[in-house]
Amino acid sequence: MTTLPRPSADDVLDLVRKALDRDDVGGAIAALDLLKEQVDVHDVFDELDVDDQAAMLPRMEPEDSAEIMASLDTDDQAELAERVDDTTLARVLDEMEPDDAADVIGDLPDKRKEQVLAAMEDADDIRPLLIHPDESAGGLMTNSFLTLRPNMTSQDAIEALRQWHPEDALPYYLFVVDRERKLVGVVALRALITSSPLAPIHTVMSPNVVSVPAGTDQEECARLLKRHGFLALPVVDGEGRLIGVITVDDLVDVIEEEATEDVFRLSGNPDEEKVFSPIWLSMRRRMPWLYINLGTAFLAAWVVSLFESTIAQVAILAAMQSMVAGQGGNAATQRIAILVRGLATGEVDVHDTLRVVFKETFIGLLQGLGIALVVGGGVAVWKGNWILGGVVGIAMMGNLVVAGIAGTSVPLPPEAPAP
Repeated sequence: MTTLPRPSADDVLDLVRKALDRDDVGGAIAALDLLKEQVDVHDVFDELDVDDQAAMLPRMEPEDSAEIMASLDTDDQAELAERVDDTTLARVLDEMEPDDAADVIGDLPDKRKEQVLAAMEDADDIRPLLIHPDESAGGLMTNSFLTLRPNMTSQDAIEALRQWHPEDALPYYLFVVDRERKLVGVVALRALITSSPLAPIHTVMSPNVVSVPAGTDQEECARLLKRHGFLALPVVDGEGRLIGVITVDDLVDVIEEEATEDVFRLSGNPDEEKVFSPIWLSMRRRMPWLYINLGTAFLAAWVVSLFESTIAQVAILAAMQSMVAGQGGNAATQRIAILVRGLATGEVDVHDTLRVVFKETFIGLLQGLGIALVVGGGVAVWKGNWILGGVVGIAMMGNLVVAGIAGTSVPLPPEAPAP
């Protein structure tokens, strides 16, 4: 019996594009439905132009369109949401988890935001999530979760779980609240299943619950998850009442976003840019930094020109200036790499600016002194001119001090993260 080869995502993408080229949107959707068990439909859909995505989304099954919308990154979600009508968008968002739907709605213009919410059936589940900043615990949390009471039995809790029919991502833990909805404990599913059916929840739960206020920065939430090995993180209000839960998949996305932000900060790019971003967008984001670098290069050239007659008499200075500049660049790169890592791990934030700048400037002074002694002494012995060696050594030391200041100042964010 001959086994047909398994199609690849590229094969399916080719079928979908051929159908769309014939304006056969139904055929494109049928191709995805037929082969969705064999390939990742999300990857195929993500490769399509946004106009083709907007043509297909209204005609797909609501559950499928919701899964696809949730799998797109933030920029692609916003662009696709702009291309579909309010009714279609509302239908898709009604099938999404409240926290994912809130992320999409939060990026809409205020006027359209209200129009889409008015067209939704589950708008009441989403409105409370929209009051929190996107990069806070409140912006990450979902309000779709099951709570237990301390006096319930394990059997009651399992029956409640069966009736709730949780999504695949929920729940890893069940949180216990009192009559005022204040968080008092957490129960792991394993402990719940292995306990006696008649055991009260307060004997099964752990009262030591790590929670975060709704205003906590998303990066701090990710650090807590990593530090404690959590799979979910409860969010409470100012009085300790449970208002939401952050799941591990949302925090993994945060870690990826923060890592991307740090990489762009390392390279001096203020905004995220993709490999296949439009050319005009890449130019707009990169050119300002190149012009800034060009300005500093002109400044350096002007300073050198002031000593043109001296360089003409002592040609070795022309060779030495590239060595001095190169060492300064290397030292600045070292500092940027170390500082970006410190920012990523939470070791340092903007409140530590003066302390970090002072330390790195002092290190630059020590490095400059050490390098200056080697370079200056080498030039003095090589050319038999100790004055020349001293000039080169002083230039090297000054350059490394400036590199310490510049390499520390560039990566620091303009604002401190929320406490």
